Amino acid sequence: MNILISGGSGFIGSAFSDWLQNHTDTPVQITWLTRDASQVHPQYVTMMTYDELQTSPLSFDVIINLAGTGIADARWSDERKKLLLDSRLKPTQALLDYMARIEVKPQLLVSGSAIGWYGAQGNKPLNESSSFEQDFAHDLCETWEQLALKATEYGVPVALVRTGIVIHPTGGMVGKLLTPFKMCVGGQLGDGEQIMSWISRTDWIRAAWFIIEKELSAASNNQAQADSKIYNLTAPNPITNATFTKAMGNWLHRPTLFTLPAPLLKLMFGEMSTLLVDGQKVLPTALLEAGFAFEHTTIQQALEQQ
Repeated sequence: MNILISGGSGFIGSAFSDWLQNHTDTPVQITWLTRDASQVHPQYVTMMTYDELQTSPLSFDVIINLAGTGIADARWSDERKKLLLDSRLKPTQALLDYMARIEVKPQLLVSGSAIGWYGAQGNKPLNESSSFEQDFAHDLCETWEQLALKATEYGVPVALVRTGIVIHPTGGMVGKLLTPFKMCVGGQLGDGEQIMSWISRTDWIRAAWFIIEKELSAASNNQAQADSKIYNLTAPNPITNATFTKAMGNWLHRPTLFTLPAPLLKLMFGEMSTLLVDGQKVLPTALLEAGFAFEHTTIQQALEQQ
Protein backbone atom coordinates (compact mmCIF):
# COMPACT_ATOMS: atom_id res chain seq x y z
CA MET A 1 0.00 0.00 0.00
CA ASN A 2 1.30 3.45 -0.95
CA ILE A 3 0.33 6.30 1.38
CA LEU A 4 0.99 10.00 0.85
CA ILE A 5 0.87 12.17 3.99
CA SER A 6 0.81 15.95 4.12
CA GLY A 7 1.89 17.15 7.55
CA GLY A 8 3.75 13.88 8.07
CA SER A 9 6.45 15.37 10.27
CA GLY A 10 4.03 16.74 12.85
CA PHE A 11 3.04 15.46 16.29
CA ILE A 12 0.42 13.11 14.85
CA GLY A 13 1.80 12.46 11.37
CA SER A 14 5.24 11.32 12.51
CA ALA A 15 3.81 8.93 15.11
CA PHE A 16 1.30 7.59 12.59
CA SER A 17 4.09 6.96 10.09
CA ASP A 18 6.13 5.11 12.70
CA TRP A 19 3.11 3.00 13.65
CA LEU A 20 2.43 2.11 10.02
CA GLN A 21 6.02 1.00 9.65
CA ASN A 22 6.12 -1.15 12.77
CA HIS A 23 2.61 -2.28 13.74
CA THR A 24 0.72 -3.29 10.62
CA ASP A 25 0.65 -6.59 8.77
CA THR A 26 0.18 -4.71 5.49
CA PRO A 27 3.43 -3.57 3.81
CA VAL A 28 3.19 0.21 3.58
CA GLN A 29 5.28 2.64 1.55
CA ILE A 30 5.10 6.11 3.09
CA THR A 31 5.72 9.41 1.32
CA TRP A 32 5.71 12.76 3.11
CA LEU A 33 4.59 15.79 1.15
CA THR A 34 6.84 18.68 2.12
CA ARG A 35 7.99 22.14 1.11
CA ASP A 36 11.57 21.27 2.08
CA ALA A 37 13.01 18.02 0.71
CA SER A 38 16.00 18.32 3.06
CA GLN A 39 13.74 18.07 6.11
CA VAL A 40 14.85 15.45 8.62
CA HIS A 41 12.82 12.27 8.19
CA PRO A 42 13.00 8.53 8.95
CA GLN A 43 14.88 6.36 6.47
CA TYR A 44 11.72 4.47 5.56
CA VAL A 45 9.97 7.68 4.44
CA THR A 46 10.24 9.03 0.89
CA MET A 47 10.08 12.80 0.54
CA MET A 48 8.14 14.61 -2.19
CA THR A 49 7.90 18.38 -2.55
CA TYR A 50 4.74 20.22 -3.56
CA ASP A 51 6.49 21.25 -6.76
CA GLU A 52 7.21 17.60 -7.55
CA LEU A 53 3.59 16.68 -6.83
CA GLN A 54 2.46 18.98 -9.65
CA THR A 55 4.03 16.72 -12.27
CA SER A 56 4.46 13.39 -10.47
CA PRO A 57 3.12 10.33 -12.33
CA LEU A 58 3.02 8.29 -9.11
CA SER A 59 -0.24 6.92 -7.77
CA PHE A 60 -1.14 6.52 -4.11
CA ASP A 61 -3.72 4.22 -2.58
CA VAL A 62 -4.46 6.60 0.29
CA ILE A 63 -3.78 10.28 0.90
CA ILE A 64 -3.80 11.61 4.45
CA ASN A 65 -4.11 15.39 4.72
CA LEU A 66 -2.88 16.70 8.08
CA ALA A 67 -1.06 19.91 7.13
CA GLY A 68 -1.93 23.03 9.09
CA THR A 69 -0.46 25.52 11.55
CA GLY A 70 -1.41 24.86 15.20
CA ILE A 71 -4.62 26.68 16.05
CA ALA A 72 -3.71 27.18 19.72
CA ASP A 73 -0.11 28.29 19.23
CA ALA A 74 -0.72 32.07 19.20
CA ARG A 75 -3.40 34.76 19.59
CA TRP A 76 -5.86 35.01 16.73
CA SER A 77 -4.87 38.29 15.12
CA ASP A 78 -6.17 38.92 11.60
CA GLU A 79 -2.75 37.93 10.28
CA ARG A 80 -2.76 34.75 12.37
CA LYS A 81 -6.23 33.79 11.17
CA LYS A 82 -5.10 34.14 7.58
CA LEU A 83 -2.08 31.94 8.29
CA LEU A 84 -4.28 29.29 9.93
CA LEU A 85 -6.55 29.25 6.90
CA ASP A 86 -3.84 29.37 4.23
CA SER A 87 -1.78 26.64 5.90
CA ARG A 88 -4.76 24.30 5.51
CA LEU A 89 -6.24 25.37 2.20
CA LYS A 90 -3.07 25.59 0.10
CA PRO A 91 -1.90 22.00 0.79
CA THR A 92 -5.45 20.72 0.30
CA GLN A 93 -5.76 22.52 -3.04
CA ALA A 94 -2.42 21.06 -4.15
CA LEU A 95 -3.74 17.58 -3.39
CA LEU A 96 -6.97 18.29 -5.28
CA ASP A 97 -5.00 19.47 -8.30
CA TYR A 98 -3.00 16.25 -8.17
CA MET A 99 -6.14 14.10 -7.91
CA ALA A 100 -7.75 15.91 -10.83
CA ARG A 101 -4.70 15.24 -13.00
CA ILE A 102 -3.63 11.71 -12.06
CA GLU A 103 -5.07 8.84 -14.07
CA VAL A 104 -5.21 6.23 -11.29
CA LYS A 105 -7.11 7.91 -8.49
CA PRO A 106 -6.51 7.28 -4.77
CA GLN A 107 -8.98 4.94 -3.13
CA LEU A 108 -9.43 7.29 -0.17
CA LEU A 109 -8.64 10.79 1.10
CA VAL A 110 -8.47 11.06 4.89
CA SER A 111 -8.65 14.78 5.54
CA GLY A 112 -8.00 16.41 8.87
CA SER A 113 -10.40 18.70 10.65
CA ALA A 114 -11.19 19.39 14.30
CA ILE A 115 -14.04 19.28 16.77
CA GLY A 116 -13.88 23.06 16.58
CA TRP A 117 -16.33 22.56 13.69
CA TYR A 118 -19.12 22.26 16.28
CA GLY A 119 -18.31 25.56 17.97
CA ALA A 120 -18.56 26.08 21.72
CA GLN A 121 -21.68 24.25 22.94
CA GLY A 122 -20.89 23.56 26.59
CA ASN A 123 -22.16 20.26 28.01
CA LYS A 124 -24.45 19.42 25.10
CA PRO A 125 -23.57 15.96 23.71
CA LEU A 126 -22.46 16.26 20.09
CA ASN A 127 -22.02 13.57 17.44
CA GLU A 128 -21.37 13.57 13.72
CA SER A 129 -25.01 14.50 13.01
CA SER A 130 -25.06 17.52 15.34
CA SER A 131 -25.34 21.12 14.22
CA PHE A 132 -22.85 23.86 15.03
CA GLU A 133 -22.47 27.21 16.73
CA GLN A 134 -20.76 29.66 14.42
CA ASP A 135 -17.42 31.10 15.48
CA PHE A 136 -13.93 31.35 14.00
CA ALA A 137 -13.02 27.73 14.79
CA HIS A 138 -16.17 26.52 13.02
CA ASP A 139 -15.58 28.73 10.00
CA LEU A 140 -11.97 27.53 9.72
CA CYS A 141 -12.93 23.85 9.88
CA GLU A 142 -15.93 24.26 7.59
CA THR A 143 -13.91 26.00 4.88
CA TRP A 144 -11.21 23.32 5.11
CA GLU A 145 -13.72 20.47 5.00
CA GLN A 146 -15.68 21.86 2.07
CA LEU A 147 -12.51 22.18 0.03
CA ALA A 148 -11.43 18.62 0.86
CA LEU A 149 -14.85 17.29 -0.15
CA LYS A 150 -14.21 18.40 -3.72
CA ALA A 151 -12.12 15.22 -4.04
CA THR A 152 -15.39 13.34 -4.51
CA GLU A 153 -15.81 15.20 -7.81
CA TYR A 154 -12.76 13.27 -9.02
CA GLY A 155 -14.10 9.93 -7.84
CA VAL A 156 -12.16 9.86 -4.56
CA PRO A 157 -14.08 9.02 -1.34
CA VAL A 158 -13.37 11.33 1.59
CA ALA A 159 -13.21 10.58 5.31
CA LEU A 160 -13.28 13.78 7.36
CA VAL A 161 -11.69 13.23 10.78
CA ARG A 162 -12.67 15.82 13.39
CA THR A 163 -9.98 15.51 16.01
CA GLY A 164 -10.23 16.44 19.68
CA ILE A 165 -7.36 17.24 22.04
CA VAL A 166 -4.69 14.63 21.32
CA ILE A 167 -3.04 13.32 24.49
CA HIS A 168 0.45 11.83 24.70
CA PRO A 169 3.00 12.20 27.51
CA THR A 170 5.75 13.42 25.19
CA GLY A 171 4.12 16.15 23.15
CA GLY A 172 1.10 18.10 22.03
CA MET A 173 -0.84 19.92 24.72
CA VAL A 174 0.61 17.74 27.49
CA GLY A 175 4.13 18.55 26.33
CA LYS A 176 3.40 22.28 26.65
CA LEU A 177 2.03 21.79 30.17
CA LEU A 178 4.83 19.63 31.56
CA THR A 179 7.06 22.49 32.73
CA PRO A 180 4.43 24.49 34.66
CA PHE A 181 2.97 21.36 36.23
CA LYS A 182 6.40 20.06 37.22
CA MET A 183 7.12 23.48 38.75
CA CYS A 184 3.91 23.13 40.81
CA VAL A 185 2.21 26.06 39.07
CA GLY A 186 -0.15 23.98 36.96
CA GLY A 187 -3.84 24.37 37.63
CA GLN A 188 -7.33 24.45 36.26
CA LEU A 189 -8.58 26.99 33.74
CA GLY A 190 -11.53 29.14 34.71
CA ASP A 191 -14.06 27.29 36.82
CA GLY A 192 -12.74 23.95 35.53
CA GLU A 193 -16.21 22.78 34.51
CA GLN A 194 -15.68 23.16 30.75
CA ILE A 195 -15.71 19.81 28.95
CA MET A 196 -12.58 18.53 27.23
CA SER A 197 -13.05 16.09 24.38
CA TRP A 198 -9.77 14.24 24.06
CA ILE A 199 -8.21 11.17 22.48
CA SER A 200 -4.93 9.39 23.15
CA ARG A 201 -2.47 9.65 20.30
CA THR A 202 -2.33 5.85 20.15
CA ASP A 203 -6.10 5.64 19.69
CA TRP A 204 -6.02 8.41 17.08
CA ILE A 205 -3.53 6.35 15.08
CA ARG A 206 -5.49 3.12 15.56
CA ALA A 207 -8.74 4.86 14.61
CA ALA A 208 -7.24 6.36 11.45
CA TRP A 209 -5.97 2.94 10.37
CA PHE A 210 -9.35 1.40 11.25
CA ILE A 211 -11.06 3.92 8.97
CA ILE A 212 -8.59 3.26 6.15
CA GLU A 213 -9.00 -0.52 6.35
CA LYS A 214 -12.78 -0.21 6.54
CA GLU A 215 -13.03 2.07 3.51
CA LEU A 216 -10.55 0.09 1.41
CA SER A 217 -12.35 -3.14 2.25
CA ALA A 218 -15.60 -1.61 1.02
CA ALA A 219 -13.83 -0.51 -2.16
CA SER A 220 -12.47 -4.00 -2.80
CA ASN A 221 -16.00 -5.42 -2.42
CA ASN A 222 -17.34 -2.88 -4.90
CA GLN A 223 -19.40 -1.29 -2.14
CA ALA A 224 -17.63 2.04 -2.05
CA GLN A 225 -18.83 5.17 -3.79
CA ALA A 226 -17.14 8.52 -4.13
CA ASP A 227 -18.98 9.91 -1.13
CA SER A 228 -17.92 11.31 2.23
CA LYS A 229 -18.07 10.24 5.85
CA ILE A 230 -17.40 12.12 9.07
CA TYR A 231 -15.67 10.63 12.09
CA ASN A 232 -15.16 12.31 15.46
CA LEU A 233 -11.74 11.23 16.70
CA THR A 234 -12.41 11.63 20.41
CA ALA A 235 -12.49 9.20 23.32
CA PRO A 236 -15.94 8.05 24.47
CA ASN A 237 -15.46 9.65 27.90
CA PRO A 238 -15.05 13.45 27.75
CA ILE A 239 -13.85 15.03 31.00
CA THR A 240 -13.91 18.41 32.70
CA ASN A 241 -10.84 20.59 32.79
CA ALA A 242 -10.76 20.11 36.57
CA THR A 243 -10.59 16.33 36.11
CA PHE A 244 -7.80 16.71 33.57
CA THR A 245 -5.88 19.02 35.90
CA LYS A 246 -6.16 16.55 38.77
CA ALA A 247 -5.03 13.70 36.50
CA MET A 248 -1.97 15.68 35.40
CA GLY A 249 -1.08 16.39 39.01
CA ASN A 250 -1.47 12.76 40.03
CA TRP A 251 0.57 11.57 37.06
CA LEU A 252 3.42 13.97 37.82
CA HIS A 253 3.04 13.74 41.63
CA ARG A 254 2.59 17.49 41.88
CA PRO A 255 -0.04 19.66 43.59
CA THR A 256 -2.48 21.56 41.37
CA LEU A 257 -3.51 24.49 43.53
CA PHE A 258 -3.41 27.29 40.99
CA THR A 259 -6.36 28.58 38.95
CA LEU A 260 -6.27 30.90 35.97
CA PRO A 261 -9.53 32.88 36.07
CA ALA A 262 -11.52 33.08 32.84
CA PRO A 263 -11.27 36.92 32.62
CA LEU A 264 -7.48 36.68 32.82
CA LEU A 265 -7.39 34.02 30.12
CA LYS A 266 -9.55 36.20 27.87
CA LEU A 267 -7.20 39.12 28.50
CA MET A 268 -4.13 36.99 27.76
CA PHE A 269 -5.38 35.14 24.70
CA GLY A 270 -8.23 37.23 23.33
CA GLU A 271 -10.63 35.39 21.01
CA MET A 272 -8.45 32.26 21.16
CA SER A 273 -9.38 31.87 24.85
CA THR A 274 -12.57 30.13 23.71
CA LEU A 275 -10.43 27.02 23.22
CA LEU A 276 -9.55 27.14 26.93
CA VAL A 277 -12.71 28.27 28.71
CA ASP A 278 -15.58 27.05 26.50
CA GLY A 279 -16.30 23.35 26.45
CA GLN A 280 -17.31 20.81 23.85
CA LYS A 281 -18.72 17.36 24.61
CA VAL A 282 -17.99 15.56 21.35
CA LEU A 283 -18.65 11.83 21.11
CA PRO A 284 -17.19 9.26 18.65
CA THR A 285 -20.54 7.83 17.60
CA ALA A 286 -19.51 6.85 14.06
CA LEU A 287 -16.39 5.02 15.24
CA LEU A 288 -18.27 3.11 17.93
CA GLU A 289 -21.08 2.14 15.57
CA ALA A 290 -18.47 0.87 13.11
CA GLY A 291 -17.04 -1.42 15.80
CA PHE A 292 -13.89 0.43 16.82
CA ALA A 293 -12.61 -0.47 20.31
CA PHE A 294 -10.67 2.21 22.18
CA GLU A 295 -7.51 1.17 24.00
CA HIS A 296 -7.40 4.23 26.28
CA THR A 297 -10.78 5.18 27.73
CA THR A 298 -9.52 7.15 30.74
CA ILE A 299 -7.25 10.18 30.84
CA GLN A 300 -4.94 8.33 33.21
CA GLN A 301 -4.41 5.60 30.63
CA ALA A 302 -3.69 8.23 27.98
CA LEU A 303 -1.11 9.99 30.14
CA GLU A 304 0.63 6.72 30.93
CA GLN A 305 0.71 5.36 27.36
CA GLN A 306 4.09 4.44 25.92
